[in-house]
Amino acid sequence: MRALGRLVGGLVRAGDLVVLSGELGAGKTTFTQGLGAGLGVRGDVTSPTFVIARVHPSLSGGPALVHADAYRLGGIDELDDLDLDASLDEAVTVVEWGTGIAEGLADSRLEVRIARSPTAVAEGELDPRTVTIVPVGPRWLGVEWP
Repeated sequence: MRALGRLVGGLVRAGDLVVLSGELGAGKTTFTQGLGAGLGVRGDVTSPTFVIARVHPSLSGGPALVHADAYRLGGIDELDDLDLDASLDEAVTVVEWGTGIAEGLADSRLEVRIARSPTAVAEGELDPRTVTIVPVGPRWLGVEWP
């Protein structure tokens, strides 16, 4: 998940919105850690579940990473209270648990859906994920994916 996040971190730019979905433990924060590494931001990227949102400034003059968690939010009104749109143009904004809440923040976005394998995995084996990345809106037209 970190390697995939790092890859996406090389594609995103200021003003981009990334909406993450997946069950608990699917790898949303791990993906965001990789994305932060790809962007070259400061600070440990950890789950913002209890603080709701964190800002990680760039170490290299690039965009900051705004990492938000909508898990404990009651809806779009509470997301609006975070004023994420105030920094949207200058930062890359990632919203975990954002499906159904965060799409209205921008006309273009990446929807990253992470699913754990439905079959039980024996202890000590890999815990595979299926990741679907859906680019939405004009920002992603013509973007070449590795």
